[in-house]
Amino acid sequence: MGAMFRSEEMSMVQLLIQPEAAYQSVAELGELGIAQFRDLNADINMFQRKYTSEIRRCEEMERKIGYIRREIVKDAVAIPDMSEEIPRTPNSREIIDLEAQLEKTENEIVELSENNHALLQNFMELTELKNVLEKTQVFFSDKSNVQNLEATGGEAANDGKPLGFVAGVITRERIIGFERMLWRVSRGNIFLRQATLEEALVDPKTGDSVHKIVFVAFFQGEQLKSRVKKVCAGYHASLYPCPNEYNEREEMLRGVRTRIEDLKMVLGQTQDQRQRVLLNVAKEVPNWEIIVKKVKAIYHTLNMFNVDVSKKCLFGEAWVPTAGLQDIKTALVNGSAAVGSAVPSFLNIIATNEDPPTYNRTNKFTRGFQNLIESYGIATYREANPALYTIITFPFLFAIMFGDLGHGMILFLLGMWMVLWEKSLDKNKEEIWQLFFGGRYIILLMGIFSMYTGFVYNDLFSKGMNIFGSSWSINYNTSTVMTNKELQLNPSEDYSETVYWYGLDPLWMLATNKIIFLNSFKMKLSIIFGVVHMIFGVCMSLVNHNHFQRRVNILLEFIPQMLFLVLLFAYMCFMMFFKWIMYTAVTEEDHLKPGCAPSVLIMFINMMLFKNQEPLDTCKEFMFEGQDTLQVIFIVLGLICIPWLLLAKPFYIMFQRKNKGSDHGSEVAQHSSSNHHDDEPMSEIFIHQAIHTIEYILSTISHTASYLRLWALSLAHAQLSEVLYNMVFTIGLKSDSYVGAIMIWLVFWPWSVLTIGILVGMEGLSAFLHTLRLHWVEFMSKFYEGLGYAFKPFSFKAILEEEEAD
Repeated sequence: MGAMFRSEEMSMVQLLIQPEAAYQSVAELGELGIAQFRDLNADINMFQRKYTSEIRRCEEMERKIGYIRREIVKDAVAIPDMSEEIPRTPNSREIIDLEAQLEKTENEIVELSENNHALLQNFMELTELKNVLEKTQVFFSDKSNVQNLEATGGEAANDGKPLGFVAGVITRERIIGFERMLWRVSRGNIFLRQATLEEALVDPKTGDSVHKIVFVAFFQGEQLKSRVKKVCAGYHASLYPCPNEYNEREEMLRGVRTRIEDLKMVLGQTQDQRQRVLLNVAKEVPNWEIIVKKVKAIYHTLNMFNVDVSKKCLFGEAWVPTAGLQDIKTALVNGSAAVGSAVPSFLNIIATNEDPPTYNRTNKFTRGFQNLIESYGIATYREANPALYTIITFPFLFAIMFGDLGHGMILFLLGMWMVLWEKSLDKNKEEIWQLFFGGRYIILLMGIFSMYTGFVYNDLFSKGMNIFGSSWSINYNTSTVMTNKELQLNPSEDYSETVYWYGLDPLWMLATNKIIFLNSFKMKLSIIFGVVHMIFGVCMSLVNHNHFQRRVNILLEFIPQMLFLVLLFAYMCFMMFFKWIMYTAVTEEDHLKPGCAPSVLIMFINMMLFKNQEPLDTCKEFMFEGQDTLQVIFIVLGLICIPWLLLAKPFYIMFQRKNKGSDHGSEVAQHSSSNHHDDEPMSEIFIHQAIHTIEYILSTISHTASYLRLWALSLAHAQLSEVLYNMVFTIGLKSDSYVGAIMIWLVFWPWSVLTIGILVGMEGLSAFLHTLRLHWVEFMSKFYEGLGYAFKPFSFKAILEEEEAD
């Protein structure tokens, strides 16, 4: 039961493991996931540790698996999802077999990829050659080529030499620069003909589609031929042989087409073989990735171990929950038995002055609430855990601000949807979704509590519910009611003196002074719950003082803090209840007649100022006899608490330092070890205590006022909901004809969108953040230090979840 209220008790243990059983023993501990190892080789470079070569082997296997996965994805082969059963950790022999399998698979895929790449390259070249032979037919049959070359001003156009030419293919993006460069290097003595390929070709290197153009450049002379080829090489143009004679071109074209058809058949067979290989491998890739991650994590952990002087034993140190010591021993036994080690492994509990890590066990229900607390700070080891109480206080304070039966129902349905379908929804690993999904139980409880407070407020989408009737009755006749809008109900005549049995009377929803009444009601409610919440926080400090054996702090800190809070602010809350009980709408006594009820706020201000204010008429200032004397006593005692907090603890420490040899020495040592300033000079201690006292006294006042945000946001939420209803939804209610039904259907959708987007989404987020602030600042500051560090055990499950999230 203690683990529910504070973190687990931790123990520092030393593990003595035989080298041959080290791998399997650490694997068992990784499956168990309750040991946080210390690095005993922090001063040794990572590359100089014992198991560095094994880690490199794992990294090489990760590289191969990554290559295989990329090839699978490239071919659009589906990789099945990992089953819920995580593959077990392999033994040393299985790791060697896995290495060999990965090596064989990688080589096979590489060979298939290289063959496929070579075939695709050959196919593209043949396709380009086919297009060159087809597209250039018209160029060679055109008799105007020589005439065009003469027209360009060629000097050798009429010397009787035959025209030379080169044919090839170039990408469409380079053709303009290519043409301009040919003109420059030849001084206009080259005639270029080009034709665009209708179909895009596939680049075998990248797999991208490429648009290309067939060209033929006509020229005279070997010098220009050399220049043309250099330009083609510079622009990465592919040159292909093209015969001068028509018959030769036709014969070559037939041969190219035959080769292309044969190549297509070979490509299809190669691709089918590659698909078969990848399909078989795809089923194993998720298991391979998990196995390699496990093995790599084991060797990283083993690198934290040290070797004894005899080099016959590995020893390591780890923090483990005290309740899990037997599980650790069992894991060591299983690890030794798995390899048949004759020498058993040992576990020793060792003493240490280090602060243990904080470990709070959680499940899927409590994890979200624990995350809220740890976002503020990790609890100091073994201090009271606020998350347990936050399960109730957080959704309740949220619901006070968000009280609406309809809006709470929307939150409830959203939370219920995420809870019922959590297995399928958890597969979405987007960061924002996982943050939202992790709080599904918080949303569910916020919806339930909001429905409860909405029922108390008698508020359903800003409309009241008349379920149980009303305690008020209208004693006017019908004609008067319909004609006079200024009618008022007289409490002495129209009120049945029966308190409405649950929540607010529905008649208040029709009253013109509804806001005035709800303001008073919700403001007092906010103060009452705020003071109760803060008193509970101070009481939690008592639990911490008692647990850490700092019982002297109960007298020096807890009692004055509690007295100051109770005598002033709890007294104010008591007077609210007393006023509700003593003063009713039909009170008949002279000093309790209607209108004579004193203001609790004015009474509290006068109390703090030692001021009296005579009320008008026959109304009395105080609600009971002796109230003025009692208030003076409370104020005096409250003021005494200030120097009590300020001076008692520093003087106590000063006195104990002068009497170090007294019987209280052990208690002083315990007290000092738990306080961060007790070993400092007395001047520093006085300063720290003064800061602590000022902070508590002032924060008690400011924190009480801070809880008024419960009233402010509740009022804003209700008014915004009412405005949205009156300005949007009532548009369809103003017509008496069938048009009104159509209008209701039309305006329902914008009203729904605005309700969900603004009132549930934005207002809900605002109320959530304000509730979070009330817990972090107003509640937890009374007792929560949050100076610990989290327990991060060596756990395969945690490692895999972290890798999956990344």
